[in-house]
This record gives sequence, C-alpha cells and structure tokens, in this order.
Amino acid sequence: MPRRLMNVTGAAEAPLRAALRELRTTLDVPGEFPAAVLAEAEAAAEAPQLPAEDATDIPFFTIDPPTSVDLDQAMHLARRRGGGFRVHYAIADVAAFVAPGSALDAEAHRRVQTVYFPDEKVPLHPPHLSEGAASLLPDQTAPALLWRIDLDAEGRTVAAHVRRALVRSRARLDYDGAQRRIDSGSAEEPLALLKDIGTLREALEVERGGISLAVPEQEIAQRDGAYVLEYRAPLPADRWNAQISLLTGMAAADLMGAHGTGILRTLPTAPDGAVARLRRSATALHVQWPHHVSYAELVRSLDPHEPRHAAFLQECTTLLRGAGYTAFTGGELPVPAVHAAVAAKYTHCTAPLRRLVDRYAGELCVAAVAGQEPPEWVTAALDALPKEMAEGSRRANTVERECVDIVEAIVLRERVGELFDAVVVDVKENDPAVGTVHLEDPAVVARVEGDGAALPLGERLRVRLAEADPLRAKVRFTPA
Repeated sequence: MPRRLMNVTGAAEAPLRAALRELRTTLDVPGEFPAAVLAEAEAAAEAPQLPAEDATDIPFFTIDPPTSVDLDQAMHLARRRGGGFRVHYAIADVAAFVAPGSALDAEAHRRVQTVYFPDEKVPLHPPHLSEGAASLLPDQTAPALLWRIDLDAEGRTVAAHVRRALVRSRARLDYDGAQRRIDSGSAEEPLALLKDIGTLREALEVERGGISLAVPEQEIAQRDGAYVLEYRAPLPADRWNAQISLLTGMAAADLMGAHGTGILRTLPTAPDGAVARLRRSATALHVQWPHHVSYAELVRSLDPHEPRHAAFLQECTTLLRGAGYTAFTGGELPVPAVHAAVAAKYTHCTAPLRRLVDRYAGELCVAAVAGQEPPEWVTAALDALPKEMAEGSRRANTVERECVDIVEAIVLRERVGELFDAVVVDVKENDPAVGTVHLEDPAVVARVEGDGAALPLGERLRVRLAEADPLRAKVRFTPA
C-alpha cells in the first residue's frame, strides 16, 4: 500500500499517553528495572568477559531502522578467491555481560523480549547494556559471536563457523539509505554484495519451497514530535538483509542438530483446510490463483502495493500460526524439526539484545563448533524456554495490536460520521454482515458492521465511521 500518515499531536497527545499507561497496567508489562538489576548492568558494562580473539580489523556495518540503537547484528560481505562469497556476521554477545543466575539474568527471563510502544520501548535488558556497552554501535569495540559462513557461487552454504571475538562496526546504515546506495551504484563492495547474496539466497528459498511474506506493515512511528501511523511495504534491502539472518539461523540449526542439543524455531505444515480457505479468499479478493500454481509461487508474484494483493498477503499470515520453539537433547531431532515457511531447520539466534532465546542458541552453537558440551546453565534452561518464549511473544503481539488500535481511535475520534474509501479484507463466515476493512487513507484496519446485507469481500466499499473510542481501543465502521 502507498504510505499514508496519521498524525497524533496537540490535544491528542495527552489521551494517547493516558491510554498507553492503562494498557501497560492491563497487560502487566514490566516497568522500571529494579535497582539491583541496574547496578549489575552498570558493573557488567565496565567489566565484561572479553574474548581473546581480536577481529576489529574487519570493517563491519549495520543496517537497522534509523532510530535504533540496540544493534544486535553487524555484517561484512566479501568475495572468496576461486568464486563464491564469505559472510562475516557479528552477533552481540549478551552472555559476556549477563552472568547465569544473576539478578540481571532473572529479570531477562521475566521480560523474555523487548516490547515496543509508540512512546517508548520496554527493553529486555537495561539500556546501559542494550543501547550501550553490548550494542554493536559504530566505532565501539564490543564482544560478539562472530559467524563466518562461506557460500559457493550459487549462494549455497559450504562451511559455517562461529566463535567469540572482539568486533568494531564502521558504519551504521538504515534501509532507505542502503537501498539508495545500492540502486545508484555508489555502494562499496561489502554493501553492494548484499544485493548479490540476497538475490541468490532468495532463489534458493524458491528452490527449496520456502516463502517470505512481503506484507505491508501498519507501523506507528514518531516524527518531528508527532506520532504517525503508516503502511510500509518492505524494500528489497529489507529482504536481502533478512536473508542474511535466515542464512545464519539455518546454519545454527544445522550445527545444533549435528551436536544433538538445541532449540529450534518450528512451524508445522499448514493443513489442507487452511490452504483451501486461502483459495476461497483469493477468489473473493479477485486474486488469480490457477490450480497448477503453488502457494509459494503465487505469493512471490503479488505486489504488496496493490490493495487486493496486500489484503491477500495479510490473509496468508494465518498459515504462520502455530510457530513455536522446540528444544531437544540426546541427539534426536524433534518432530517436526522444520519451519514450514523457511522450508528448512531454523532457529532464532541473531537478536539476543531483544529476544531471550537467542542468547541460548548462540551458546549452543559456540559449544558445537568447539566440540564441547554446552554450559550447564544453558541445558538447564532448555525445557522451560519454549513456554517462556510463547508467553513473551503473546504479550508483545498483544501490545502491538492494542497500540495500533489506540492510535487509530485517538486519531479518528474527531471524525465520527465522516466517509472513507476502503477495501473489505475479511468477512465472518457465520455473519457475513460483519468483517474487516482496510482503509487506503488514512492507514487503518478496523471492524465494519452492516445492517444484515453480506459485505462484498475483496471489493471497494464506501464506509462511514460510526465509533472511535480510545478508552476501549475500538474503531467501528458501517457501510455508507
């Protein structure tokens, strides 16, 4: 979808912050860090466990949203002599700062992952670490888990290795800036190779039957002191960057599988009924899906900027429900061991500043490469990690959706009675007069309730705003 902005300024600022405070209380989101945790973080920042190896000669760079300072990953890309590529991927070494069994460790298990609100984030670790000493900020020497992944000329992995090392990022890029440099031809080779490697990895994803959904995201951002809500379709640089993370997650899963102990990110294959439902949605949205075309082929052919395609891509996310974490020991892989969307064994290991499980996955991989048994504190936590991560993900997802609902309601509260252009993206099977509309301008996805007549799924519809209540985080439309 085209980018649309919704501004929350002036009189709307106070009710927005009040509603967000209420949401934090309702969802029992962690508040300030306890004093003991902050004290440990400050002490750890001053005296981390530093590795012996120095890899600060590698000119790493980072690609993140422009306001991000909790930088988990830095990369350097190069060509190999004789053909192929070498990927150096540095991941923040949180274990260098967080001692097992410490107050800092216990607080991380309570929080599980960073939670994002429009006005602030609730971090997994104290900012003194996550935005300071442990972050891979430019021109800062920091401990990292340093991956070296060698690829052949087609982008296939031929060797993967990870060890601890000191690293130093040289440049901090954002997606828009990286895309402009690559498109203009001004990018130096380490960045220019992101397109080459990313494109090859995307082709291999197609070959193995994997799929990455380019779903336009409804984002809350802060610009010039105002909140905006917008649709953002991923740039090619987003996708190429994601392929480096996927590459590392797959390499990590293979290492853990070979060593017999690990934790995987798993997703069962979607049942036939779910795919059949998607076919019905495609028909309703006038998305052509010939029977000889696979689901993966269809998704790759869609344009996320086209409203009906964007609506269908959103429907496709239903096939990702059921993703979770599965721990294993004793050498036997779990069933299923594969993430259906990745179409390979896969794990989360590249965002330890923001996600608890990644710290453990990283330790398991370092031990596997060294031919050693994992630390006892890692294996002791494995059984409980899947449940912890499920609870943390549920809370984070609820916060995200509720925040969007609140912002929508606050921005629209003065526009009750106005007419808007929309596309009907969902209709309840047991009550076809009720469904969901996707407004093109402003960027709103909300409930629509008719007077008994079935809503035209996949069609444009003129709707009237009937209700916008920030206190209940509710927006409701009716057909005009």
